[in-house]
Amino acid sequence: MQWPWRKQRLDGKTALVTGASSGLGADFARELASRGANLILVARREDLLRQLQADLTEVHEVEVMIFALDLAVAENREQLHRDIELAGVRIDILINNAGFGLFGDFREVDWDRTDQMLQLDIVALSHLTRLFINSMVEWGEGYIMLIGSTGSFQPAPGYAAYSAAKAYVLSLGHALHYELRGTGVSCTTVCPGITATEFLLVSGQKKTWYQNLTMMESPTVVSMAVRAMLARKPEIVTGFVNALMAFSTRLTPRPMLAMLAHKLMENKHPGH
Repeated sequence: MQWPWRKQRLDGKTALVTGASSGLGADFARELASRGANLILVARREDLLRQLQADLTEVHEVEVMIFALDLAVAENREQLHRDIELAGVRIDILINNAGFGLFGDFREVDWDRTDQMLQLDIVALSHLTRLFINSMVEWGEGYIMLIGSTGSFQPAPGYAAYSAAKAYVLSLGHALHYELRGTGVSCTTVCPGITATEFLLVSGQKKTWYQNLTMMESPTVVSMAVRAMLARKPEIVTGFVNALMAFSTRLTPRPMLAMLAHKLMENKHPGH
């Protein structure tokens, strides 16, 4: 019997975590390692990956492989899949965490950065899932996690392309979860609100009063997300206020949602 206050152990299983050098990705690695899972960590910043690898190996005595590469490049994703297959490693858990947001009016944000964001937040997430999903189905067991956002539920001026990308993630996740029924594999879409990570620094936005009010700590979000994944839930919105907001979008016209999102996010970086 698994007592509710005890962590479900993942000894002998291997988790692939993308965007693992910092923030949610690093905390996913720590959480899964604390449950006994071996890890494959992927991110661009090799120095941070090596430090995390050393820490996890020492503290939790699990096996940790690292790959320093940019997942926005299709060839890198395919090479990662080949390297893992050649190593004879079975991926039991896929955490599609890599991604970032951009803040500013759609017409003003640099297109190359927008394109990179969409390649990572939509294409890489979809491609990696496609690369590893069939092996999980063949084995009859596996967990896939997609990282959405509270922005998945509404249009967000200032984050127009980002929220649209996360809406795609939420839709894809629910469709996959249904398609996978009876296979032993499940797909959980996690929709956090603002979290204490590098997200705002990368996106180029100063914190608003609303973000200060609702910000959650990364380890808390990760703990909730992993529990939902292991329970094979199709979706979780982390935090009561975030969940209430997401539910309320079902009852609100989209033009009003866009206006409300604009008011809550209105606090532009001086550079925009």
